[in-house]
Amino acid sequence: MPASPSTARAINDRLALRLLQQEGPLTATRLKQLTGLSRPTVADLVERLTASGLVTVVGESGEQRRGPNARVYGIVADRAHLAALDVRTEGVSVVVSDLVGQVLAEASVPIGEGTGTGPAVEQAVALVERVAKEAGSLGAPPPPGLVRGWGRLHTVGIGAPGLIDPASGELRNSTGLPAWHRRLVAALQERLPEARVLVENETNLAALAEQRDGVARDRDTFVLLWLGHGTGAAVVLDGALRRGASGGTGEIGFLPVPGTTSLPSATDCGGGFHSLVGSAAVAELAAEHGVQARPEGHEPHAAALVRQALAGPGSPAAEGFLDALAQRLAVGAASVSAVLDPGCVVLGGEVGQAGGAELAARVGRRLARISPLPTEVRASALGGGAVLRGALLIARDGAQDELFAPSPSR
Repeated sequence: MPASPSTARAINDRLALRLLQQEGPLTATRLKQLTGLSRPTVADLVERLTASGLVTVVGESGEQRRGPNARVYGIVADRAHLAALDVRTEGVSVVVSDLVGQVLAEASVPIGEGTGTGPAVEQAVALVERVAKEAGSLGAPPPPGLVRGWGRLHTVGIGAPGLIDPASGELRNSTGLPAWHRRLVAALQERLPEARVLVENETNLAALAEQRDGVARDRDTFVLLWLGHGTGAAVVLDGALRRGASGGTGEIGFLPVPGTTSLPSATDCGGGFHSLVGSAAVAELAAEHGVQARPEGHEPHAAALVRQALAGPGSPAAEGFLDALAQRLAVGAASVSAVLDPGCVVLGGEVGQAGGAELAARVGRRLARISPLPTEVRASALGGGAVLRGALLIARDGAQDELFAPSPSR
């Protein structure tokens, strides 16, 4: 059945908004070319979106030619603000951006291991409020005549370690993780009642960021191995993130692999893949080969060690360390490849980024020898920053889904 006029308008409006998000500001003529809609239809939708406060004139094109210039339309970036949080066991990082992702303010705060649940939650929430105020997302209400919520914090995206319940979307209790992680979500919702709070596993967000803005932009199926303080994986199949029945897809730290001294348990991944490639394990491996490096900030020590090994002139110690690490990573990648056949594995996190193309190539060569399935190995382009980038992406998607939805006035 043909769409009703109102449904057709809603479809056209969302199509135009998505194009403006993806391509940046466009003229009406360019919108007509990209959408395939008629000139009158494009003129009508531009008028509707402008009246709704979602689109505005941001410039003109054709300044170098004779005749009238064409108006260039763009999304009203200050229509809503977004916050993204990267929640780690040792601290929190926060970014606040406008609706199109332009960063307005950012900051981090360390949270010591011995900090109680209440004080830890308060530190994290206070950081979000401070960064939001710096960005102008909190404070006095907008002037009369502006849409309610204009320029205010609309959606908060949180990346955290642990399992996300597929049914409720909430962070589940996980052994070994601080209790303040789960309390933080409720506290943010209470202190920011007008904002929508979304939570996702940190490794899943890293994969989303690599898919949208990183090394996996040309892949609709791939697996990201997170290599940082801990170990994890994210699975993207046919363009969609897969979470599993309990939200546990990618708990690769528990994967039983050769080379460990014991098997993992239901509450301890110490005997699994994590015990081979977690930061502490990589530091021990480096020490065995005589590779040393100073830790840098809150970055996993393993990242500095890998960088140091790659920076040298190819000493036997550095070569031995890198080869041994590549072999360990290839074992985990081969297990993933045998089950999922993703065709591409991304070495993510701070360690994957530190290893770069050289470590990825070493892993790829070893993987080709132990797996019959062709699997390309790539190094992360975003490293540890992928979690924060992914959290900002889900916040932007959530806000735009709501703001770009058809309303009676359109």
